[in-house]
Amino acid sequence: MGVTRRALLQAALASTAVGTVGAAQTALAGGAAAASPPGDVVGKITVGYQGWFACIGDGAPINAWWHWSANAGQAPSPSNTTIVAWPDVREYTRTYPTGYAALGNGQPATLFSSYDQQTVDTQFLWMQQNNIDTAALQRFNPTGGEGPTRDAMTAKVRTAAEAHGRKFYIMYDVSDWTTMQSDIKTDWTNKMKAYTASPAYATQNGKPVVCIWGFGFADNQRPFTPAACLDVLNWFKAQGCYVIGGVPTWWRTGDRDSRPGFSDVYHGFHMLSPWMVGRIGNTADADNFYNVATVPDMAECAAHGIDYQPCVLPGSVTGRQRAHGDFMWRQFYNMCRAGVQGIYISMFDEYNEGNQIAKTAESQAFVPTNSGFLALDEDGTACSSDYYLRLTGDGGRMLKGQIALTPTRPTKPVLGGGGDTTPPTAPGSLHATGHTDTTVALAWTAATDNVAVTGYRVLEVSGGTSTQVGSTSGTAFTVTGLAPASTHTFDVVAFDAAGGTSQPSNQVTVTTDGTSAGTDLALHKPTSESSHTQVYGSGNAVDGDQNSYWESANNAFPQWIQVDLGGATTVKRVVVDLPPSAAWATRSQTIAVQGSTDGASFSTLLAAAARTFDPATGNTTTLVLPSAATARHIRLVFTANTGWPAGQASGVHVFNA
Repeated sequence: MGVTRRALLQAALASTAVGTVGAAQTALAGGAAAASPPGDVVGKITVGYQGWFACIGDGAPINAWWHWSANAGQAPSPSNTTIVAWPDVREYTRTYPTGYAALGNGQPATLFSSYDQQTVDTQFLWMQQNNIDTAALQRFNPTGGEGPTRDAMTAKVRTAAEAHGRKFYIMYDVSDWTTMQSDIKTDWTNKMKAYTASPAYATQNGKPVVCIWGFGFADNQRPFTPAACLDVLNWFKAQGCYVIGGVPTWWRTGDRDSRPGFSDVYHGFHMLSPWMVGRIGNTADADNFYNVATVPDMAECAAHGIDYQPCVLPGSVTGRQRAHGDFMWRQFYNMCRAGVQGIYISMFDEYNEGNQIAKTAESQAFVPTNSGFLALDEDGTACSSDYYLRLTGDGGRMLKGQIALTPTRPTKPVLGGGGDTTPPTAPGSLHATGHTDTTVALAWTAATDNVAVTGYRVLEVSGGTSTQVGSTSGTAFTVTGLAPASTHTFDVVAFDAAGGTSQPSNQVTVTTDGTSAGTDLALHKPTSESSHTQVYGSGNAVDGDQNSYWESANNAFPQWIQVDLGGATTVKRVVVDLPPSAAWATRSQTIAVQGSTDGASFSTLLAAAARTFDPATGNTTTLVLPSAATARHIRLVFTANTGWPAGQASGVHVFNA
């Protein structure tokens, strides 16, 4: 992982005297009318979304403890870590063991992977529950080894945003991206632009939103000239985009953390979002910046017809800045009385800097005992793990005029009164109400609690270990993603708002139905290949993401890709995909299908023939075998491609009917 923004920018802090808010500025600053009407960023709360955590074994192409460990090849531990705060992982269905000691409550110390779709779905559910409107997906240099994982994360974010009624947009971070000027245009054209077709992609003034973070910063990681930055900015505007600039704090004065000579760049953006992490650490700092930055920034933006989206941050947990929400609320109050056009939360899931609003360990009971991490109750005030999500929701209500402007924080740190040490009773009569080849439907009778039952966690029990597979506020849940003809044992626990957890219910054991004709036998199975170019390995073809792909060495036909189904099985049909973007022009690939039961001796199951891939019809082709075959290893042999001199496939799907 690269150096965090906090570390990059801390040195640029100016030594300004901390002042108080003058009497003349206790009302709305005024005079800075919005350049744009309400849209998906104007009048809205946007959160910066990293989505950059991975774990070895999660299936991500990067195959590392990405952003969890300093040495990403080893599990995170007290001596091998890049985080400063511990997440609350109780609602994730899949987590990964670490090298930390157990939590204070005795549970194992495990961490989530952003690569798991359920993780992203859960986090976007939190946004939905707390009326957080828009997520800005951070996209760093995608041309290196991180690229395939970042590509996959974009698709996962799109899926989650569509499912939960949230908006998202691409936020390019140009740090350490030396070839940014050309690469960023290629990346948008060939990959990211396709996402603007999603109904969840954010628009403003009828234009798709793009943010570029990092132009004009006075440091060695963003050494770009004004001319290079203007070239990129004007190119995106010419593509019909509404372009936000993530700019230095002192963009308006062109000093301290800003390079001089960037005024034309800053004034060229449709919206400006000055960085604030590391600039303020208490309410007095926030009031001072209202005077020296926010009010004059607003006037400058109004004079140039620019929308203004300042940062609001919860504060560092490890730096003890949060003051149980008073620090963050003071910023909301200052920004709303200034009349800003939108607010950017720094950040949603930034456990590396400790300024995340996503669910975080609320007490030492939920922190590894040997980690040294602080919890949300570090100043002696109990705070629920979702407190800063709820606080952000209330800040959004004030921005939108749904509650009155107030300097007094309306959000309670703990719901249900706090101090509740009595856990719920165990749920009863757990039973299966149905099952298919990949799902099991469960139901149970409700638990009781002295205050209220908040919800239930569904656990799969195997070998004495319980793994959460879902959570719900009701008394029924359907477990999905199971293997056909497989046996599973489940139980359920109830929890309350104070974090109390019941004893488990009775256990129920269920076997899923046999293989369905609609089951993709190749999904997430081991692959091999004749070759691949750059980072486009064969695993991309079975990861379930049509935007990632395998590409063989160029100008070297024949080439092949192969999947191991795990055992000899009936095969009748193979579906091959290419990425759906229209940037992939219609092409024909000549493909043969071969099969083997031992991986050594292959026979031809379907003769070579030209297959058409057309973006207008999904960029996919179906290869139907003349008769059902029995095989464990399926190999596709490519001997020609009219669109590119290599074999290409973003999806290889195998079916038994």
